[in-house]
Amino acid sequence: MIRADFFIEAMSKAGFGLFTGVPCSYLTPFINTVIDSPSIHYIPAANEGDAVAIACGAELGGRRAVVMFQNSGLGNAVSPLTSLTSTFRLPVLVITTWRGQLGGPVDEPQHETMGRITPALLELMDIPWELFPKEESDIEAVLARAIGHMDKHGTPYALVMPFGIVQEGSGTNAGKTDDRVASNPRVHDHRQYKQTAFPQDDALRTIQANVAESDAVLATTGFTGRALYALDDRPNQFYMVGSMGCVSSLGLGLATVQPERRVVVIDGDGALLMRMGALATNGFQSPGNLIHVVLDNGCHDSTGSQRTVSSTMDFTQLAMACGYRKAVQISELEELAEILQNSSRELTLVHVKTEARQNRKLPRPVVTPAEVAMRFRKWLADTTCITESTNSSGARA
Repeated sequence: MIRADFFIEAMSKAGFGLFTGVPCSYLTPFINTVIDSPSIHYIPAANEGDAVAIACGAELGGRRAVVMFQNSGLGNAVSPLTSLTSTFRLPVLVITTWRGQLGGPVDEPQHETMGRITPALLELMDIPWELFPKEESDIEAVLARAIGHMDKHGTPYALVMPFGIVQEGSGTNAGKTDDRVASNPRVHDHRQYKQTAFPQDDALRTIQANVAESDAVLATTGFTGRALYALDDRPNQFYMVGSMGCVSSLGLGLATVQPERRVVVIDGDGALLMRMGALATNGFQSPGNLIHVVLDNGCHDSTGSQRTVSSTMDFTQLAMACGYRKAVQISELEELAEILQNSSRELTLVHVKTEARQNRKLPRPVVTPAEVAMRFRKWLADTTCITESTNSSGARA
């Protein structure tokens, strides 16, 4: 067995600074040590797929990240592991337990199938893997192999942890409790009127016209990213493909590791409904530099305009219940512009009703997803963040 704190120290020295995931009893000593570590930022995710996207956001922002979860949740992570990490070349280290391992300890029946297929599933996703190190003397070589693959190929590497590999490290208090309580007032602007639905392109133009040069803009999959690209392709814009519902988690990871940079996430109603648990994680972390804009046209536009269930939803009340500091349902696009021009730092959701798209012949980006990510990384590295100043017109500079 290895000591959890010994492994965490080795990972910290190797440059891994953000950990995220979903607990498993096999991970208990390890994850509690991560939570207690003063040198590592830990984000508890609502599900395994969200955790992968959070880690990808951190990696985009220049910090190596680790995703930890039980293998029974590996299925929840398949979408971002196959359409986000590999597509954009975002290497994250995956640590998954091996519940239901053939020849392992007797386990609950729900782990039988996944226990049998865990290695094969990783291989089907083209994710190289090896067993979690059993001895402390093996850790350095294991991490060197993982980092070597991630740096060379830009894709994930997995460590599979059987039962009983890690023991509590010296000095751990078994996972300190985070008793954070919202202390500052929260603003819920939910007016009683029939909301105007705007053309989506008008909303996107408003965003492009009012973000600062140092703001990162992340657009959800489907028509949103393609429309943003068609209006004006910019290096500070990240066009997500696949991994539906993961864009706000990607934004959370980026906002966490670059706290001085404002991150504007453009989401859709269908995507947000798919992974609503992300709202709770965003609210709990409550990054003041994240603005979450939800364009709600009531349909899955890029797949044929099939209806979503957003007509019975109140996204602003949902966001407030999840811990967002501010949630606004706008009636005029000028209100969206004012929010984007405002330099106040508070986690904000903006609900914008939009029309179903009439012009459906949108160009696909000429730049590949991997090139988009590479360009975006370079822009992040080259751009100075300005979070508080405003210019003479009132827009953020």
